[in-house]
Amino acid sequence: MIRAFVGIPLPGPVAGALSAAQAGLPAGKPVTPENFHITVAFLGEYPEPLVEDIHLALENIRMPAFELALSGVGLFGNDRPRVFYAGVRPEPGLIRLREKVLRAARSTGLKLPRERYNPHVTLARFNSGLDGELAQDMRDFAARRMNFIAGPFVVSEFLLIRSMLGRTGPVYNQLAAYPLSAGPDT
Repeated sequence: MIRAFVGIPLPGPVAGALSAAQAGLPAGKPVTPENFHITVAFLGEYPEPLVEDIHLALENIRMPAFELALSGVGLFGNDRPRVFYAGVRPEPGLIRLREKVLRAARSTGLKLPRERYNPHVTLARFNSGLDGELAQDMRDFAARRMNFIAGPFVVSEFLLIRSMLGRTGPVYNQLAAYPLSAGPDT
């Protein structure tokens, strides 16, 4: 079984800015720069032959490259924060890419749930959530970084990535890369 998702890699300068935003993190497990990405769609866990079918479907996606920028930071988890993240500025190209990826994945028989999409880059995880003083420290830390900006950068490819869960956090392996063209959206 392969647990997989489709993501966008981040260029070195953006990863560097994200690393700087993690400096002094008061709690949690920071994500390493080589694991920074923007998830386009989480696919789930499937047998290898089905993942190969997904790969073949993703190869047929055609659309032009587009620009993205990161803006602001936040916490997921309301009263018990579980994730510290950097936000992604709204961009129609990203939404089109997501729609194409979901359509391609569903064409292979995947039954992906319809869910709200909140593009972001995970910067740190808090396994059981934070509460009390640590939660407040993390809210203060995020508030001091609310004006964070990185980019813009050109998204010229997207990736099929394997995610293996481990005790120290997920390990990601690129399975395939799909270029975006300079041509029109089809």
